[in-house]
Amino acid sequence: MQMLQKNRCFDGEQRIYQCPSNALKGTSKFGVFLPPAALKGEQCSVLFYLAGLTCTEETFAIKAHAQRLAAQLDLILITPDTSPRGEDVAQGDHWDLGLGAGFYINATQAPWAEHYQMEHYLLEELYPLVQAEFPVIQDQIGIFGHSMGGHGALTLALKYPEKFKSVSAFAPICAPSQCPWGEKAFSNYLGDDRGVWKQHDATALVEQKGALFAEILIDQGLDDQFYSQLNPDLFEQACHKVGQKLSLRQHAGYDHGYYFIQSFMDDHLQFHAVQLKS
Repeated sequence: MQMLQKNRCFDGEQRIYQCPSNALKGTSKFGVFLPPAALKGEQCSVLFYLAGLTCTEETFAIKAHAQRLAAQLDLILITPDTSPRGEDVAQGDHWDLGLGAGFYINATQAPWAEHYQMEHYLLEELYPLVQAEFPVIQDQIGIFGHSMGGHGALTLALKYPEKFKSVSAFAPICAPSQCPWGEKAFSNYLGDDRGVWKQHDATALVEQKGALFAEILIDQGLDDQFYSQLNPDLFEQACHKVGQKLSLRQHAGYDHGYYFIQSFMDDHLQFHAVQLKS
């Protein structure tokens, strides 16, 4: 693990690391915000943040304005990249497939299966690396994300509740098997079997697995230019069906971008701080 960048931020440090990955068959970068308490060696809760299409490990650190409150709440923030990278990594025909669009799943179809093993990378490599290298309270790890990353956060939390104690999302792709973004990604990465797709669909997963969390928080802008891709109502219906408590907050005037995320970031950090310590 190599540290590429370190910047003082609210008396903590925002860092960028690079590490080798067997899953991705290359190197991958990730961001870490260490609050002042962590720099002193005190154990802290951890939040993984999964970013959306076209983003990198730096996007959240620069645009989300999360470090101020994370420093006060003693939260370590982990921000992985959104796909494998490298000259030999398959590229898509548009920004919604391939580089920057890994969808946090393990691809099974050529040419994607060679490198696009993001679920394996996150759960089997990055997660234990964070536990080993930073002062982490082992049973206080949560996950959240935005758009494609909101899909990733919801699905990984539902699949691995033993690893994530809390989950929230900003404008997540709630039912990727029922929208153009998801249909394109899943047909390329996973093939044409829609039964397989449902293993990576938050709405289908919550119907299958039932209520796993004390509460799930989702914020959604009503002026979101991609609203038709996101289907929050389908996820809400599924949660209601199985008794999973959901706070779905829909906000007039807000779109899909990071100004929206900034506006409600504090609520999400406070939500996780409470859930992780409960």
